[in-house]
Amino acid sequence: MINKMKIMSFILVALAVVFVIATVFVLNGCKKKDRADGKTVITVLNYTDLTTANAAPAQKWQWDTFLAANPDVALQKEDLYNEPFHEKAAAYAASGNVPDVLFVWPAGRSTPLHEKRLLKDLMPFIQRENLRSRYLPLVLDTSLQASGYLAMIPQALTASHAFFVNLEVLNACGLKPAKTYDELKAQVPLLKAKGYETVIMPNKDTWVMQSCLFSMIAGRFCGEGWENKILSGQTKFTDSDFVAALDFIRQLYADGVLAPSSLGIDYGEGPGLFSTNKGAYYIDGDWRVGDFLTNRETGEALFTSARQKNLMITVFPDIAGAKINKSNSTVLGTGWAMSASIPAGSEREDAAWRLIKWLSGVDVETRMLVDGGLSTPSRTDIDYSKLDLEPLQIMVGNLGKEYKTATVVIDDVFHADVYNPINDGLVELGLRTKTAAQVAAETQKAFDTWKAANR
Repeated sequence: MINKMKIMSFILVALAVVFVIATVFVLNGCKKKDRADGKTVITVLNYTDLTTANAAPAQKWQWDTFLAANPDVALQKEDLYNEPFHEKAAAYAASGNVPDVLFVWPAGRSTPLHEKRLLKDLMPFIQRENLRSRYLPLVLDTSLQASGYLAMIPQALTASHAFFVNLEVLNACGLKPAKTYDELKAQVPLLKAKGYETVIMPNKDTWVMQSCLFSMIAGRFCGEGWENKILSGQTKFTDSDFVAALDFIRQLYADGVLAPSSLGIDYGEGPGLFSTNKGAYYIDGDWRVGDFLTNRETGEALFTSARQKNLMITVFPDIAGAKINKSNSTVLGTGWAMSASIPAGSEREDAAWRLIKWLSGVDVETRMLVDGGLSTPSRTDIDYSKLDLEPLQIMVGNLGKEYKTATVVIDDVFHADVYNPINDGLVELGLRTKTAAQVAAETQKAFDTWKAANR
């Protein structure tokens, strides 16, 4: 009996030892996911176009400087751009397992990340370190983010529409910048006779037309706050104002202001076409200025500082029949977010916040401003008097003076289930395979379906 008790005691002790060893192994195994060579590992999904002037050295400086100042942190980083980035971000959102730190939009294509609450609220970090005064008030307005809280820190305020004017081309044709759409349309045959396109706009990527032109056009035809009237059910996409806005896009192609061939031009081709004087005007977002600036490594530029003086940046000309003119579509800029899955108070959370604070800090935003990566930075503590800016940077900084009214960007306020039919419909208008009324009806149907599913 005593021997049996000894054996049982031995077995219990052995099991206890095994349990302790297993527990330690599991805990150490978890730690190994977060640490490597004694460093806290942070996974990062980064959005960058390394072909843009100054982008490669700026990116190297940005990440190397952080790591030098934070030797206890290691980064596992993915660098993607345009559709490959959005596809990867969507896959992460679908899985519910997102990187520790990631580049996001305040809404739009990042809406699933916001709505699923996959991003951590950063306001407590801002408040803890008394950083609120370092940012423009609008930047920290949580009502402007799809999450309803500060899920990301925007790096800038963004005008999704910018109307670039090439005075070299216009002067060669004896023309002046068009102030109205009728003037712009009248220039089409004169420019064509000299071998120029009227407006260059790369529309193969369907988001470009919706974000960089149609959102502004919808605001002009439908008026301020039009999106809230649709969301509340007061108006519909099939009402005459929105149909007129869609029909105006069809008219652009019919009048030759936009060439149907633009539907086959990749987004990345636009700056090169405009800088080689293929057309008199160019439509893009204000962020495109960075592509035209001088590359500090090579000294090369799509537009030298001297040629930049022959450019203008304004907004689309006045449209007869529109409710408002001299307006633009604006939105909070993109920025950095933290995965909600990171444990509160953990080493990963501390390291991730240090990285976000750096990426959203005055040093990075100043560098981005100088390099052309930002037009209206979100920081309030940048000393502009010490900066050497090129003519185009000054022009885009003054873009806000070119319009009186700001309206919404469609993919910032509506769900993808709603704006994707608009994106596709804008292409079909250009191809003349659908009418404005048909596109409006399909959009309203998509909106009704989305709304019914989200009551």
